[in-house]
Amino acid sequence: MPAPINGSAHESTPLLGDQQPPPYEETPRTWRALPRHVADVTWKTLASNYVNVLLVFVPVGIVAGALHLDPTAVFVLNFIAIVPLAALLSFATEELSDKMGQTLGGLMNATFGNAVELIVSIIALKEGEIRIVQSSMLGSILSNILLVLGCCFLAGGIREQEQSFNETVASTMSSLMAVACASLIIPATLYAALQNSSKSETDKNILLLSHGTAIILLILYLLYLYFQLYSHHSLFDGNPKPMQGETKKDQVLSPVAAGIALVIVTILVALCAEYLVDSIDSIVETAHISKTFIGLVLLPIVGNAAEHVTAVIVAYKGKMDLAINVAIGSSMQIALFVTPFLVILGWILDKPMTLHFQGFETVVFFLSVLVVNYLIQDGKSNYLEGAMCLGTYTIIGLAFYVYPDDASGDLGGNFIRDFFKSS
Repeated sequence: MPAPINGSAHESTPLLGDQQPPPYEETPRTWRALPRHVADVTWKTLASNYVNVLLVFVPVGIVAGALHLDPTAVFVLNFIAIVPLAALLSFATEELSDKMGQTLGGLMNATFGNAVELIVSIIALKEGEIRIVQSSMLGSILSNILLVLGCCFLAGGIREQEQSFNETVASTMSSLMAVACASLIIPATLYAALQNSSKSETDKNILLLSHGTAIILLILYLLYLYFQLYSHHSLFDGNPKPMQGETKKDQVLSPVAAGIALVIVTILVALCAEYLVDSIDSIVETAHISKTFIGLVLLPIVGNAAEHVTAVIVAYKGKMDLAINVAIGSSMQIALFVTPFLVILGWILDKPMTLHFQGFETVVFFLSVLVVNYLIQDGKSNYLEGAMCLGTYTIIGLAFYVYPDDASGDLGGNFIRDFFKSS
């Protein structure tokens, strides 16, 4: 029988040879590798920060709140639990923002960096804790522009005698902060001017002013986003040169994994925040600490802990522009977006959330913005300016520690007249 011709239909296939495996064999291999990949990513995420060892307090705090245990214990456990959750939220946001460029990534960092305060404030607003909401918003702003900025100036000044940053960007942010400061001073002065009117009529007018002002502030924030991302994006896109010996870090989370992590961590923060807010009244009674001090000092420091550390580290590495964006940019977002958003949300929920803060708080905010504007107007920083910011924040913290919740706190007509005469 003649040998078959190569390539003909009669050519036989050998039983043993170099053959490609069937396509369906790849699927089991992929699924078998998935659990190991998920475990590896989870471990790297948990190992991203030493503070994540405190994650054991998350289930303990949630269980303690669900079982209605001692309110003081519930407050302390959930207070500690929010710290590592804030760190995970910051880590997942940084991983996601690495794919979006510096400007949009910075916006993402500022947005999710304020997620803890926003969640706590929404829950407090739902419970009718207006003082907690207002003091938390003001506390977040003050901790960013004084505590964080002061630590950044101090850390950068230790390594270098003087550091410079983009003066135009910093002055733009500080100018917007001045506008936000005016939005709080105007309701306070109007309230003092309407002291001869009935309380119900005054509250109605202040509420109307707050709703209109909140809408205008939100529009200004949208215009700032357009300014930052489109019309003047070149001002914000400066990429600082890496420090000598600094290597680019490996990406741990894919965009999908980072998104899933953000959802899970946000849900856990919401649970811990709800139990935290519910136990505040008990802490006020037992520890004799005012709600104002809790909302203005304690909650912002916990919620921004991871963001604070990140800003100080990049400032120490010489990336002062990024540190300024984290500190002032985050506080500006609180003033122009989060606070007006909560006023509008209170309008929807029929809660009397207004921009009429206590008179003492308004003056403190005004003086803090004034100090920061003086410090950043030259586009340079040193350790002495950092010490000034930290000293100012410490004085404010001591003042609010002795400031009682039942203080009237309103600006009287004589005070306003004398204040503006002296100015």
